[in-house]
Amino acid sequence: MTETFDPRTVATRLHGLRQAGRQEATDSFPLPGDFHQAMEAQNLLAATDGIASNAWKVTVSPQGQAVTAPLHPYAEAVSGADIPWYPGLKFETEIAVRLASDLPVRTGVPYSRADVVEAISAVHLGAELLVSAVRESGSVSFLLFVADRLGNSGYVLGPKLEKSVVDTVAGAPLKVTHAGHTIYDGPAQHPKGDVLTWLVDYANDGLRPETSLKAGALITTGTLSGAIELTEPGAIDIELGNSRLSFSVSKA
Repeated sequence: MTETFDPRTVATRLHGLRQAGRQEATDSFPLPGDFHQAMEAQNLLAATDGIASNAWKVTVSPQGQAVTAPLHPYAEAVSGADIPWYPGLKFETEIAVRLASDLPVRTGVPYSRADVVEAISAVHLGAELLVSAVRESGSVSFLLFVADRLGNSGYVLGPKLEKSVVDTVAGAPLKVTHAGHTIYDGPAQHPKGDVLTWLVDYANDGLRPETSLKAGALITTGTLSGAIELTEPGAIDIELGNSRLSFSVSKA
């Protein structure tokens, strides 16, 4: 499309599609010209969605740019979580970490993995739900996917785990059932092997906001089960080693 990219207009459109549980093709949108425009649209979408939680997802673009997006709706399973189900909704088992201290933007020596681990106060089992208003998600325009909050459509925070899990989770037994059917039964596997890779990358991103990675922030670190489509509403039960997380996805 040749239409000029206006962050506010695109954010409003993404919000409307999400509210209606609809998707439209990438080529029906004007596209962000750069990462700054994509993040401006994402921030406007988050404001329109009324997102107040200090919970974030982190990943890396195909070009190696570390990116984040807020998690919404955000729930803690102890309160009986129920996340809206829409056609195309996908599920990922993840590990989330909470920061005990700030990781300010650095201009000198980069953060090591050990530096990031030291800043973590707690580790949790979690589940991310994803469905983008963009039909192709990020496969055609990753920047448009950034604007659409990286496809996040919900997050459920589960029980606290031992902090050492960030070092040992790879290969741990993981089983997930949905609506009474097993949808994953195998070893926990992060796309980068190490669950902290993308968080360390983001910590060392000189372009990130000064307000990012502050004490108290919760950051989810990427899938351990791949992205699995949930073809119907129903209860989800996750078993990672001896830890368990249960919640539901229901028709909005």
